[in-house]
Amino acid sequence: MSTDGQPHILAIGGGSFRRDEREGIWPSPLLRYAADLTGQDRPRVCFLATAMGDDDRVLGTCYEAFSRLDAEVSHLALFPMPNFADVRAHLLSQDLVYVTGGSVANLLALWRLHGLDDVLREAWERGVVLSGQSAGALCWHEGGNTDSFGPELTALTDGLGFLPYACGVHYDSEPRRRPLLHRLVGDGTLPAGYAAEESVALHYVGTEFVQAVSFRDEARAYRIEPDGTGGAKETPIVPRLLTGGA
Repeated sequence: MSTDGQPHILAIGGGSFRRDEREGIWPSPLLRYAADLTGQDRPRVCFLATAMGDDDRVLGTCYEAFSRLDAEVSHLALFPMPNFADVRAHLLSQDLVYVTGGSVANLLALWRLHGLDDVLREAWERGVVLSGQSAGALCWHEGGNTDSFGPELTALTDGLGFLPYACGVHYDSEPRRRPLLHRLVGDGTLPAGYAAEESVALHYVGTEFVQAVSFRDEARAYRIEPDGTGGAKETPIVPRLLTGGA
């Protein structure tokens, strides 16, 4: 848990892992920042790949990356059944919970079916740091846009709502995301919110956005708000630059 006792969420737009042809998969500076938020020398880290159906390859990738951290690593799977007899106790005992990308719609449905929405809120309120990329970033917000239902992006309006904002991910790598998020915020389908480019993460303490962080000089985050005419306006946010970047 975070040593300051505050609820932290780090929502990553993209770039949790870095691949090296010779040395394999490593955690990016964003994941190291998430681990540092716990304030623990050897944090207990649990990751969830629900959004990818607990695919063995995804689990293997996460274990390879997280093994590079000085951490006690585990995963919570829901397929074919939960791999812990007491899921609540396991999650509440963690310092950091990380959620992979994939289908945010499927993730939310399964979490609610298993009661993880309530457990994760309890963990967050107790100071367990929550993080994740793409679907694992969107899920903590009111909503955003998603390709969970097919290649055409659609609105997501039933996020967990721990954070009372819209969220945009992959903001510079998937061109259709920006205009759709603008439309959804502009017409009131979603509240005002924040968006993150690749290699950028949004850091919230409680429900307050405190800063963006990145390991790439030119990367940006954005504040997205209604412009009063049915559209939206965006304000660039220069992230704090983390060491160990490209």
